[in-house]
Amino acid sequence: MKRFVPALISFVLLTLGLELIVRGGWVSETLLPSPSMVLQSLAEMRGDFTVAFKETLLNVLAGLLLSITIGSLVAFVFSLSEILKRAILPFAIFFQTVPIIAIAPLLVIYFGFGSPTVIASSFIVSIFPIIANTLMGLESSSQSQRDLFRIYQATPLQTLWKLKLPHAYSYIYSGFKISAGLSIIGAIAGEFVAGGGLGAMIDSARTQQRVDIVFGALLLLSLMGLLFIGAMALLNRIILNKRPLATLSQE
Repeated sequence: MKRFVPALISFVLLTLGLELIVRGGWVSETLLPSPSMVLQSLAEMRGDFTVAFKETLLNVLAGLLLSITIGSLVAFVFSLSEILKRAILPFAIFFQTVPIIAIAPLLVIYFGFGSPTVIASSFIVSIFPIIANTLMGLESSSQSQRDLFRIYQATPLQTLWKLKLPHAYSYIYSGFKISAGLSIIGAIAGEFVAGGGLGAMIDSARTQQRVDIVFGALLLLSLMGLLFIGAMALLNRIILNKRPLATLSQE
């Protein structure tokens, strides 16, 4: 309660303040809709919002799961082979620096309109933090610990599983949290050009000058992000309750 009550109070005060400002005529509803207007739009178009939310959610989940799976495997391979790391990692950094909105039209050409492009866009945006954080965590063990494993003639896979992976847990979790938010951004960028989901609703509302629909979609996207972060926090708590971080680091 100590953590959530201040945030809840701030949210209520901000909502009431926006409602009073818009209703008082200080800001036009064509620029900033009142919270009641946004809720009314959500209620009137709940069918469209529900379908769009589900479509975006499925695409984001697919892109995030792909980035977690492939990004983790790439980081593990890099930790086992310094040559591959030096040969491939610069290209991963290069793709991270290119804005996804510039790549999205190419993805439409390659994958066509619809979910494949959106998933690919979400995947591209969210994979690099997983690679970078996981690799940083795998390299966080001390040199003396790695030397001890060499003395006992541990194989690279044994060293990865028994030493590097337990030390990397907190880094991996941080990378997952960052990628959870980025996967939503990538999916929306993909939906702007490939269609479908909340991104298409936002783009359509832009042409109609319906800022209430835009804010309604943004509210649902924020809710989606909170659900992702909450699910990861719950999973992290379950893992740490079963196997405390100190135990993981000592294995």
